Amino acid sequence: MLASRVFSLVGRRSISTSLCLRAHGHGVVKAEDYTLPAYVDRRDVPLPEVAFVRDLSAQQQALKEKEKASWSALSVDEKVELYRIKFNETYAEMNKGTNEWKTILGGVFFFLGFTGIILIWQKHFMYGPIPHTFSEDWLSAQTKRMLDMRVNPVEGISAQWDFDKNEWKK
Repeated sequence: MLASRVFSLVGRRSISTSLCLRAHGHGVVKAEDYTLPAYVDRRDVPLPEVAFVRDLSAQQQALKEKEKASWSALSVDEKVELYRIKFNETYAEMNKGTNEWKTILGGVFFFLGFTGIILIWQKHFMYGPIPHTFSEDWLSAQTKRMLDMRVNPVEGISAQWDFDKNEWKK
């Protein structure tokens, strides 16, 4: 019984999603058929599968009828209009650069600046003062103590110190 219920739900779901979609309180809305070819302007595909304008107006239909005759009878504007029925953009329009890089660069600089402000705020308000063990006096005293204790005399810091001359080996 459970298996038949699952199969009936799956079957009903696949039929309902393939034929139509239910809108929230607005009845049934037909879904677009994505199996049909779509218009795409791409430089590497010069001829799209379908025309840009699918539903022609009366003026465009008359122009398409006039296209069947001699092209020398067509004006330049009519040829351009016929081109615009088939294609959305020319190659020159597709290759034309956009100003999108300015937006991206502005966004990058904005976030870098915001991050810098956060780091400055953290350094000023969150971190305490630098420990006294980072001072030059402390580091020199620590190095002197390590030399006095002869720490790591084979390859370490004591191996680099000349105890007779009281200076670093050259």
